[in-house]
Amino acid sequence: MMKTVKQLSVSLPNKPGMLSKVSDVMGVNGINIIGLYVRTTGDEGILSFVANDPERALNVLKIAGHEVKEEQIIACETPHHPGGLNAILKPLKEAGVNVEYLYSYLGSGGHTVLLLGIDKLQEGINALERNWIRLYGSELYSM
Repeated sequence: MMKTVKQLSVSLPNKPGMLSKVSDVMGVNGINIIGLYVRTTGDEGILSFVANDPERALNVLKIAGHEVKEEQIIACETPHHPGGLNAILKPLKEAGVNVEYLYSYLGSGGHTVLLLGIDKLQEGINALERNWIRLYGSELYSM
């Protein structure tokens, strides 16, 4: 079984209050967003996030009328010192894996966890595991 987490992405109009609406519907339904990435282009924005209960979040968003894209991404512990990011990036580079985006886990517990979208998921996982990088799966949802 691959050590990955589920990311959900929704397209939203790029106007005031749209992110608040999604945050509100998540909160009302007891869902915590534990990592998020927002990008906009013109009149459209995309919210990509990892929630503590991805299946419930998916259902809530669909009920609210959103079209939701699901994707498996990597969650990995990153050394917290100068150059620590390269402990993640260098093995991926050497394996020919491209990082398409990355963002941070928002939880506590003293861990620095990055959420990465990459072009070759299994190759990236293998490269990180060979380099003793801790990968998280569903346990991330309850940290």
